[in-house]
Amino acid sequence: MSARRPRWLRRLGTWVGDHRRAATDTLDRLIRAPLATLMTVAAIAIALALPATLLAITDNLERLAGDWRRGAALSLFLAPGLDEAAGGRLAAALRTRIDIGRVDLVSRAAGLAELREYSGLGGALDQLPDNPLPVVLAVYPAPDLTAEADVDALLTGLAALPGVDFAQADAQWVKRLQAILSLLREGTWLLGGMLALGVVLVVGNTIRLEIENRRDEILVMDLVGATGAFIRRPFLYAGAWYGLLGGILAWALVDTAVWLLQRPVDRVAALYEAQLRLIGLDLHQSVALLGLGTLLGMVGSRIAVGRHLKRLRPV
Repeated sequence: MSARRPRWLRRLGTWVGDHRRAATDTLDRLIRAPLATLMTVAAIAIALALPATLLAITDNLERLAGDWRRGAALSLFLAPGLDEAAGGRLAAALRTRIDIGRVDLVSRAAGLAELREYSGLGGALDQLPDNPLPVVLAVYPAPDLTAEADVDALLTGLAALPGVDFAQADAQWVKRLQAILSLLREGTWLLGGMLALGVVLVVGNTIRLEIENRRDEILVMDLVGATGAFIRRPFLYAGAWYGLLGGILAWALVDTAVWLLQRPVDRVAALYEAQLRLIGLDLHQSVALLGLGTLLGMVGSRIAVGRHLKRLRPV
């Protein structure tokens, strides 16, 4: 029956079988040396987990900054001559706009009470003959108005309305935070690149030692006519296994780090009367982490195999 199969199909079956045996034999060899394997996998996992954890934290902070920006108000300070009645009429007109979600009026008395509570200048304020604060309208953009350019355009338009002395966005500090987070993300990518090089070197050195330990076996395979691809195959799979296992352990470390950070984050968020649920790596990021670990392991193994087997098998 097998003789009737096309030649290319038989060759494909042989190729798949060779790779399957190489992968299982290599994994079995790693399992039989648990301590050495664990040390190499742990080194790879730490190198992968550090930038992955930083990226996860940065993603959570960017999500929080976006929520704060969407929930921040645009403060309209009305002209000193306008009272609460005029401010109420302007607020009612603004509530009819589709790009505005909510408008709250802050009276002079409420503004002075808030200033007295948070500024610590109660004694000085009591010496004032009258209330110098203007009426303020707190304008909240519509929920679907999330683009920064659209919010800035809304702020510019509101500042030009009659009766508005000046307008300011209460989320300027969020912009600064986002700029810092962008810098942190770029730094994380740079650190990740350096640690990725470290993973390649760790795997390459491990495979180099394994090649030295199996020198006699390689020479015997060469004498009986084994091809270079056949000799390289188990070492390449060893690098792939090291990288994959390191990626799995790195994913577990990232998830554990996010879980451990949740409690202190809850304490900090409570001080600001906010809630922040940290989110670990999503499915795409997890697959990317495992794939990157496997790829780096194969690259490190390929470099070591290409260099040292050429020395053992001069052509």
